[in-house]
Amino acid sequence: MALDAATLELVARELDGQLSGSRIDKIFQPTKDEVVLALRGYNAGWRLLISARSGAARVGVTAQKLENPQTPPSFCMLLRKYLSGGRLCRVRPEQGERIVFFEFACTNEMGDAVNITLAAELMGRYSNLVVINGEGKIIDALKRVDFEASSVRQLLPGLSYTLPQKQAGDWFFDPNLGAEQLVEKACRLEQDTAAALMKTAGGVGPAICREIAFRALGAGKQVASELSAQQRDILAQTLSQVRQEWARGGTPTLVKDAEGKPVEFSFTPLTQYLPGCTLHSQQSYSALLDDYYAEKDAAERMRQKSRNLHKTVHNLLERATRKQAARQEERQQSGESEQLRLFGELLQANQWAVQKGDAEVTVTNYYTGEPVTIPLDVRLSANANAQKYFKEYKKKQTAAKMLVELLAQGEREINYLASVLYEVEQAESEAALEEIRAELKGQGYLKSYKLKQKRPKPADFMRFISQDGFVILVGRNNLQNDKLTLHTARGRDWWFHTKNAPGSHTVVLSEGKPVPDTTKNEAAMLAVFYSSQAHSAKVPVDYTQVKNIRKTGDLAPGMVLYEHYETAYITPDEQLLRRLGAKR
Repeated sequence: MALDAATLELVARELDGQLSGSRIDKIFQPTKDEVVLALRGYNAGWRLLISARSGAARVGVTAQKLENPQTPPSFCMLLRKYLSGGRLCRVRPEQGERIVFFEFACTNEMGDAVNITLAAELMGRYSNLVVINGEGKIIDALKRVDFEASSVRQLLPGLSYTLPQKQAGDWFFDPNLGAEQLVEKACRLEQDTAAALMKTAGGVGPAICREIAFRALGAGKQVASELSAQQRDILAQTLSQVRQEWARGGTPTLVKDAEGKPVEFSFTPLTQYLPGCTLHSQQSYSALLDDYYAEKDAAERMRQKSRNLHKTVHNLLERATRKQAARQEERQQSGESEQLRLFGELLQANQWAVQKGDAEVTVTNYYTGEPVTIPLDVRLSANANAQKYFKEYKKKQTAAKMLVELLAQGEREINYLASVLYEVEQAESEAALEEIRAELKGQGYLKSYKLKQKRPKPADFMRFISQDGFVILVGRNNLQNDKLTLHTARGRDWWFHTKNAPGSHTVVLSEGKPVPDTTKNEAAMLAVFYSSQAHSAKVPVDYTQVKNIRKTGDLAPGMVLYEHYETAYITPDEQLLRRLGAKR
C-alpha cells in the first residue's frame, strides 16, 4: 500500500525522537527522486532517505547502501549549499496530510544563523521535496510546478509556500470525533463497510479500514447502512481500539506471502491476511519501510540509471535487425540472377532476330521450348544487350557471395546486441553498467562515450555450491563470460549456456573429478535462470567440457564456438534455485 497519513505521522514521531539534534554530515541524491541525508549524532550516525518517487514515496532511516552518481544533480548541489552542516531541530508531520517538515538550523554564506525547512510531500504522483527559507518563501523544489502544470498551487522559487488544499472529511484520529459518531456517519452510506469508513474520515489507507471491518464483522463484505445496532457497537469498539493503538505508537507490522515477498504494511497487525500470509513485527517504522520497499526501490533505481543505455542498445538492435532484413531481401533478389544469364545466352544465339530500335524481342527458350520475351535497350545492339545482361548476372552473383558472409555477420551482431540488451536489463549496479558501456565502446558502438577515470570496481562472478559440493560460477556480463570461460575455467570443467538465447556462461569447476548429473542439472538450471528464458519451461541448454570451446578473433565479447556438446531441456525449479541462493 502507499504510505498513508496515519502511518506517516508515526514515522515522523519516530524520526523526531531519533534524529533531533543531529547534524548533516553529507548530502547525496542517488536518483532523480531520492535524497539521502547522512546525519551524525553524539554516538551514532544515520542515513535519512527521503523519496519522492511515485508509488514508493516515503521517509525513514535506511540501512541500504545506495550508489551515487559521479556528478551530483543540481538539486543535490542546492541542498548542499543551504543545508550542509545544519542541525536538525525538529521533524513535524502535518496532521491528516502526507507531508513531513524537517526543520534545520543552518548558517548562510555570511555566517548568519538561518532556519531552513525541507518539506517532504509524499502524495503519490504529486510527491515532491520543497526547500523553504525562514520567511516561508520557496527556495526551490525538486519538481517545479508552474502555472501551466497547476493553476491552484505553484511551487516555484520566490513564491510563498502554501499547503495543498485539504481533502473533504474528518481526520480519522481526531480526538474530538468519537468512534460512535464516525460509525454513525459511515452507516449512512450504502457502501461496503470498509469503503464507507474510508469515505467518512481521511488519513488512513484501505488496508486499515478493511482490517477494522474484518475484526468487527468477520470475512465477507457487508453494506454499512444494513448493519444492526449490535454490529455497529462492535464496529465502534474495534475502531476505538485501533485508534488507541495508533495513539500509543502502534506496532510496525509487515505482511509477507508464502514466498516471503512483502505484500502490505501497517501500524497494526493485519489479521485479514491470515492464514495465507505471515505477520512480522519490525523494530521500527524505518526498518518496516526499508523491508517493504527495498526490492521495488532497487529495481526502480536501476531502471532510471540504465534507461539511456537501454534505449541506445535497443536502437542499435533494431537498426541491425532492419539491416539484416534488407540483406535477406537483396539475397532473394540475387537468387533471380539466373534469368539474366538466360537472357544473355538467348540474345547471343538469336542476334538475327533483333532489329535496330527494338524495345523487346520474343525468342524460343531452347531449354524448355517455350517462347520468352526479353526487354532490350533500344540504344544498344543485340550483342551489346547480351553483354549487358551477362554483366548484371556477374554482379548479382558476386553480391550473392558477399551477402552470405554479410548475413552471417549480421546474425552474429544481432545475437551480440540481444545479449547486451539482456545484460542492461539485468544490471545490478552502476559498476555493471559502466562495464557494459566500456564493452560497447571497445566494439565501436559508443564512439562519443568517455571512459571514466575512476570506475567502481565491478562485482566478481556469481558463486554457488551444488549439493554435491562443486563450485558453480556464473558470469554477470559478456566481458565476465569471456573471462570465466576462456581464462578461469580449465579443460575438464563443464560449461553450460541456453541454446540460441542471451544469457550467462555457467561453469562447474570439476577440480579433475567426475561431475555427477545432479550438479550438472543444477548448473543447467542456473544457466536458464540467468538468461532471457528464465520464465520459460523446457528450455534447451547446451553443455560440454571447456576444452571443446574456442573463440576466433571476429567474435564479439561473450560469443564462443563449441563442438561435441549435448543438450538438456530444463524447467526452472524455484525451490532448488532458492536452495542454491539464486536471486536477481
